[in-house]
Amino acid sequence: MDVTYESTLQTILTDKGVLRYHEAGEGPPLILLHGSGIGVNGWRNFGGNLADFAEHFHCYILEFPGFGASDPVPGLHPVMTAVDAVVRFMDALDIESAAMIGNSMGGVVGVMVALAHPSRVDKLVAIGGVGTNIFSPGPSEGTRLLREFADNPSRDALTRWLNCMVFDPKLVTEDLIEERWQAATRPDALQTLQAMYGSESAALQAQSRAQSKTPPYWSMLHNVQCPTLMIWGADDRQCPLDMAQLPLRLIPRAELHVLSDCGHWVFVEAKDAFERISIEFLQR
Repeated sequence: MDVTYESTLQTILTDKGVLRYHEAGEGPPLILLHGSGIGVNGWRNFGGNLADFAEHFHCYILEFPGFGASDPVPGLHPVMTAVDAVVRFMDALDIESAAMIGNSMGGVVGVMVALAHPSRVDKLVAIGGVGTNIFSPGPSEGTRLLREFADNPSRDALTRWLNCMVFDPKLVTEDLIEERWQAATRPDALQTLQAMYGSESAALQAQSRAQSKTPPYWSMLHNVQCPTLMIWGADDRQCPLDMAQLPLRLIPRAELHVLSDCGHWVFVEAKDAFERISIEFLQR
């Protein structure tokens, strides 16, 4: 199936502003949730996968508020804003329930939607991100590089982070660096990145966690009811592989598939395997 950015882009108005998304295919609904990072959005994560998934599913790539496409929503942490956006999006399109694929932060968002609204998530595929460090140091190498960029944006800092995302450095081209640099320096995208990874925000979040009586989301993973597949790159330096151990034990119907010679960008570096494994799981 031939899909392009322009031919699939849609907008919908909600009570908290416009949500933008890409739509293609027919069949059971599948919502793709992008990750965080420098210059990221839904199309940059999943645009290269959309045609293959659209052969089997009615696909929606949702653009989260604050990342340069959908209208920003001030006030909440970007992750919580994204969780709210998923529910608003499904309500606006009358999607009662759907399978979801979430990359990194998108996987966490999918888990949080499944925890708060169990009937709305049929199955979940999480690419990295879900869980917490057990053996590896935290923050991870990738998160430290994100903080470096958030505190002092530069092309050099962006390039260091991009190289941390992949196993094969040949994927980090000058065109990719330029595209991400232009996207990352947009005011709303930079503000969202700083809210997630900046040193000042990180200190405030640590203080809030210390004072809060709310347990972290990963301590409630035993309440996730939907079948969940985690796909991980063995060489992930953003979300190291040991993070998967906790959700693998706690989520009742969890599976883990690890891909060798692959970093955090599973959907790029192991595109064919990622799509094949995900489609088999979702159609099972």
